[in-house]
Amino acid sequence: MVIRIALFLLLVVALITVSVFGLSILNQSKHQDVAAAPQQTEQVLVASGLLSAGALLQPGDLSSASVPVDQVPDGANLDTPANRSDLIGSMIRSPISPGAPILNSAVIHPGDHGFLAAVLAPGMRATTVGVDAVSGAAGLIWPGDHVDVLLTQTLDDPSVPLGQRIAAELVLRDCRVIATGQQLVQGTITADGKAPPPAATTVTLEVTPEEAERVAVATRLGPLSLVVISSESAPVTAQTPAEEAAANQPVWADEVSPALSNLHAAPSVAAIVHVFQGSDGSQDYKF
Repeated sequence: MVIRIALFLLLVVALITVSVFGLSILNQSKHQDVAAAPQQTEQVLVASGLLSAGALLQPGDLSSASVPVDQVPDGANLDTPANRSDLIGSMIRSPISPGAPILNSAVIHPGDHGFLAAVLAPGMRATTVGVDAVSGAAGLIWPGDHVDVLLTQTLDDPSVPLGQRIAAELVLRDCRVIATGQQLVQGTITADGKAPPPAATTVTLEVTPEEAERVAVATRLGPLSLVVISSESAPVTAQTPAEEAAANQPVWADEVSPALSNLHAAPSVAAIVHVFQGSDGSQDYKF
């Protein structure tokens, strides 16, 4: 009898042990399944580097980061072609740290009320010049770039030598681009492989009042071309009037093409004909 009771108790203990071990294995399996399940994330546009207040966003300023869906901050921009295009040319309201999400509240978008006034530095003006695919650097100019403005003009005076009938000269130096076209962006490449939108036909520059007057005159003299300045270029230092005049000397056609230097108009040689009128003398006629 005692042996039977002992066996019964041993069997109960064994069943309890198996049950506890089974529950432990089941709980461990559930935890592993939860850990193995991928966490849902969203690709969010973030700053690729430190973005200073007042800067205009360029394509290189945008990067992408995976953020858990439940941690995406309000106002963040998902990484889509449309959102990238909308952010290009936007002005940074306050500094954004590298890797931080670019929130709508931290930028003022092109087309927003007061955008142009917010972008311009105090005392500066906005002037717009017309460009084509060549003079506008083939659609590769972005808001925030700095450019020089060149004027090319043709002189129609036939008395001027051929080598000096075409000249190029510097009109403006180191101007900040604040808009390209009506959408304030150009050169965008779509993610679906479709053709990019047409290149902008206008570029808006930040200039001083005097520079705005120079541009207004230059647009009546000939076509304007934009030359992009490297971001590593040294800042322009103040120049004396003599230094500025020397730096802004025009480049003539015969300086570019030596062949034209040999085509200067040669002085004409007059032909003289003596007409004798009997004994009364003669008279000279020049042709």
